[in-house]
Amino acid sequence: MILDGARGTVDDLLAGLDDALEEAELPALLPAVAHLTGDVDILEPGLRASGGSQVVGQAPQGGLSPEAQERARLLAGSSLKQWVEAGRPQPAHTDVSMLEILRFVAGDVDADQLPLLYHQLGLEQPGEVPVGTPAPEGFRAAVIGAGMSGIAASRHLRRAGIGHVVLERHDEVGGVWIENTYPGVRLDTSNFCYSYSFAQRDAWEDYYSPGDAVATYLREVADDLGIRDDIRFSTTVRSAAYDEKGGRWRLELSTPTGPDTLWADAIISAVGQLNTPLFPRIPGIDSFAGDSWHTAEWRHDVDLVGKRVAVIGTGASAFQVIPRIAPAVASLTIFQRTPPWVVPTPTYTQKLRPGLRWLFAMIPGYQRWYRFVQFWTNVEGRRRFALVDPTWDKPGSISADSESLRQALIAQLERDYEGRPDLLAKMTPDYPPYAKRMLRDDGTWAATLRRDDVDVVTERVVAITPNGVRTAGGDEVEVDVIIYGTGFTASNFLSTIQVTGRDGVDLHRRWGDDARAYAGITVPEFPNLFLLYGPNTNLVVNGSIVFFSEAEVEYVTSCLGHLFERGLTAMEPTEEALADYYTRLDEASAGTAYGVAGVTSWYKSRSGRVTQNWPLSTLEFWDMTRAPRPEHYRFR
Repeated sequence: MILDGARGTVDDLLAGLDDALEEAELPALLPAVAHLTGDVDILEPGLRASGGSQVVGQAPQGGLSPEAQERARLLAGSSLKQWVEAGRPQPAHTDVSMLEILRFVAGDVDADQLPLLYHQLGLEQPGEVPVGTPAPEGFRAAVIGAGMSGIAASRHLRRAGIGHVVLERHDEVGGVWIENTYPGVRLDTSNFCYSYSFAQRDAWEDYYSPGDAVATYLREVADDLGIRDDIRFSTTVRSAAYDEKGGRWRLELSTPTGPDTLWADAIISAVGQLNTPLFPRIPGIDSFAGDSWHTAEWRHDVDLVGKRVAVIGTGASAFQVIPRIAPAVASLTIFQRTPPWVVPTPTYTQKLRPGLRWLFAMIPGYQRWYRFVQFWTNVEGRRRFALVDPTWDKPGSISADSESLRQALIAQLERDYEGRPDLLAKMTPDYPPYAKRMLRDDGTWAATLRRDDVDVVTERVVAITPNGVRTAGGDEVEVDVIIYGTGFTASNFLSTIQVTGRDGVDLHRRWGDDARAYAGITVPEFPNLFLLYGPNTNLVVNGSIVFFSEAEVEYVTSCLGHLFERGLTAMEPTEEALADYYTRLDEASAGTAYGVAGVTSWYKSRSGRVTQNWPLSTLEFWDMTRAPRPEHYRFR
């Protein structure tokens, strides 16, 4: 169980420790120190994070009182100094002691959760083997996409000794983080949670990293893992067809030198959901005489200084763009269909506290536990706010927890828009929290909307004219530039690729408006086709999308290992297994804020069915993706 090596001299560590501890995140520091030093006695029951999830956000320092915080710093500092005096040895823990530390963080959990703990700490368990039986000679998998999931897929396939090629349409790794370069682009998940368990980083500078920092991280991971040799850049997959006679997939490609064909024994799609911009169906959209573009296709060659700008939409991307461009433009008109719920996040655009960064650099394993505590808090910490109470009948919420969250968020809106009843009315949603994507603000969004040169229009847009935007009331707002922050074609999975499976079945015709995949990964009639970030694997309130991608990749390698071990060549789920799976999933989705009738969002397909989100617990997804259940598959 090797942790990161100790850095800096003993004198450096001792000289800076006491000051840095004042800025430590204590709910993660105590388990980190107990793990590093073996001193589990510092895990006093009274120092456990008591606040859990507040109604809005997380309680500072886990809800510990000032006295408890001082006690935690004293115990951690003393234990660390003794560890230094002992020569800074590596930890020597058993599963029993690790379970004790886990229970300090997570409460009443059992030993079955230890593998998840080791996984999220990025520590291998003794005897862990990715794939027991080597792949047959010549076996090759094709991974489509070198974004976050594609990088993880290549890493796991390499580790399992499975030959593969990654096909990437761009000339660099990073996926959406090299495509989205609009002003203000940034994570709305902590960058510690938006990082791989196997490639953890203690040098983050922000709590929520800007887009270029995330893209840099993904490039560095690709370099460190040496996976660039497995990637064919500037290569677009046009179609994939299963050859039943040979039991292989034929992929038709577009490359810089012309069309090409590639044969693969398995396909792993890592194309993602949020990469094809969605433009609204507004009459006259092509008639506008000025410049216009989607946030995902930002025009850096157009200077917005002094121009009249319209932004259509107030989703996640527009929410980040608007505060960044407002100070530069002559006027900004925001056309809003429905307002987002906003979670107050004071650290959203802040740099990490210097003392915290110092501790990450100097205390081996601390950032791993910091990451794990954030992950675990998000596993189930907020899920209760999104679950429907069938007996609840108050409009605008779905349960007592939902109503308490709603009231807390409204109270924040009232503070943000004090003296501006017009904005308060426009920015107060009428749907339950978590029915749509919740957005983070450190006060910048509200301050931007209060500017004299910013206007929020809630009338429906009925037409784009050569000079601007016309609303249902007949008003025309003349502008020089229109920016569309209208999201992506998220429910049209693999929309840019023609996929033909067994017996000539077309994947998109099979799906229609309702994409379905067993575990979000495999599809009947499509042998050895594996999807990452597929149907119903997006997250709203629980877990981490990177965690889900890793779990999916581990499931894929486990499936391939199952084939190798038994001398099989292909697998696909049965129709019965898929139907049973979705009976459970659809029932669970109907019991969530985003699944209730009357709520529309990109989480749902045109039929109104939730095709994007995972409605069950994170632990259930983890358990399901440990290994395939052979009775749910048919094999070749």
